[in-house]
Amino acid sequence: MSGPAPDDERFLDDLQRRTFAWFADAAHPDTGLVPDRWPRPDSCSVAAVGFGLTAWGVGQSRGWLTRHDAVRRTLATLRLLHDAPQGEAATGTSGHRGFFHHFLDPATGLRWSDDVELSSVDTALLLGGVLFAERWFDGDDAAEREIRTLADALHRRVEWPWMQARPPLISMGWLPGKGFLDADWCGYNEAMLVVLLALGSPTHPVGDDAWPAWAASYGRTWEEFHGRTHLGFGPLFGHQYSHVWVDFRGVRDDWGRAHGLDYAENSRRAAHAQQAYAVANPGGFRGYDQDVWGLTACDGPGEGTHLVDGREVRTHGYLARGAGPGWVEDDGTIAPTAAGGCLPFAPEIALPALRAMADRYGDALLTEHGFLDAINPTVGWVDDQHLGIDQGPILLMAENLRTGLVWDVVRGHPVLRRGLARAGFRPAR
Repeated sequence: MSGPAPDDERFLDDLQRRTFAWFADAAHPDTGLVPDRWPRPDSCSVAAVGFGLTAWGVGQSRGWLTRHDAVRRTLATLRLLHDAPQGEAATGTSGHRGFFHHFLDPATGLRWSDDVELSSVDTALLLGGVLFAERWFDGDDAAEREIRTLADALHRRVEWPWMQARPPLISMGWLPGKGFLDADWCGYNEAMLVVLLALGSPTHPVGDDAWPAWAASYGRTWEEFHGRTHLGFGPLFGHQYSHVWVDFRGVRDDWGRAHGLDYAENSRRAAHAQQAYAVANPGGFRGYDQDVWGLTACDGPGEGTHLVDGREVRTHGYLARGAGPGWVEDDGTIAPTAAGGCLPFAPEIALPALRAMADRYGDALLTEHGFLDAINPTVGWVDDQHLGIDQGPILLMAENLRTGLVWDVVRGHPVLRRGLARAGFRPAR
C-alpha cells in the first residue's frame, strides 16, 4: 500500500493526535472505560472500549503516551471487565455468559439501566480491542503477562452457541427477565466480526453452518447504486466496524470468489457510491458535493421540521443515516466518521472529504479532540458532542491507511485465523 502524500500525512498526523487525545481525556481515570459520548459523559459504550483498547497501542506507537501508561490503562480496563460480576440478574452485573451489556457505568462497570441489552455485536467490537491488546503487549514483565492472561480469559468465556436463539443464526442480544431479542444477525452489515469470533472461539465455537447462514441473504442487497455494484448496507459503519481489526484485502469467502471481489473492495465501492449520491444530491441539501459526503449512524439536529428555501426539511436526532441499494435515510446530516472510516479503502476520496470538512468549517467542527460527531449545513446545526464509536474508526482506520498497524497486530491471532478459515476465506487467485 502506497502511503499518503507528505501534506496528507501531516493532516492525518494532526487529526489522529487530536482524536487520540479524546480517548485519553474521555476515558474514566480509574477504570479506563470509554464513554459513549463526551464532553457530557453518562454511560460507557463497550464497543467504544474496544476502540479505546486499540487506541492505546496506536498512541504508544506514535509517541503520544509511554508504554508504561498504555499498560496501565489497558490493565485497569481488563481487570475490571474480567472481575465484574456476570449473571442473569437485571442489576449488579456487567454481563452474562461472557457477553457484556451494551452500556455500562463508567466507574463500576455494571449495567447502566434497565433497558440496556446484552449485546453480541458490541461484545464483538470490545473483543476486537481485547485481541489487539493480547497481541500488542508481548513483553515478559508481570504486567504485560497479566494483560495476555486476562485477554485470553475474556474471549474464552464467551458462550457463543448460547446466543444462537434460532440457530444457526446468532441473536443480536438478550435482556434480563425478558430473554433473547427477536432479531438475528443475517446479511451484510457491521456484525461480520460477531460470526468470525464465534467460529474462531477455542472454547465455545458455533457450527460450520453459521457463516453460510449469515451470508444467505446477500442477494437481496447486491445491486448497483449510483454507478457502483456492491453488497449494500446504507450506513457506512456497516462497511467499516469489523474492518477496523480484520484486513479483508486479498482474501475471499465463497461469496467473494463467486462475485470476483473481496470485502475491502466492496467497502471501497460503497464509499464511492455515497460520494456519487452526494454529488447527485437528490434531497437538495446544502453542503453536499464530491468533497463533502458521508452518511452513517450519528447525532442529528433533533426531531423537527425546518423551513429552508421555501420547503420543509424534516430532521432527526441520533439515527442510522445512510444511502445504498434499496435504502436511503437522509436528512442533510453528514458525519466525518463516515469518510474517516473509509480511509484504507478509498483514500482518494476519503482524505479530500476530511480535509474539505476541516477547511470549510474550521474549529467549529474540528476541535482539539478531533471532529465533532456531525454537521447539518442545511439547517445550520453543528453537534457539540464526540461519540466514542465514531471517534474510533477515524483514529484506527487512519492508522491502517498509514501503517497497517492494527491489521498487522491482530492478523496472527489464533481466534481470528481460525474464524476466517472456518468461514471459508482463502487468498484470492
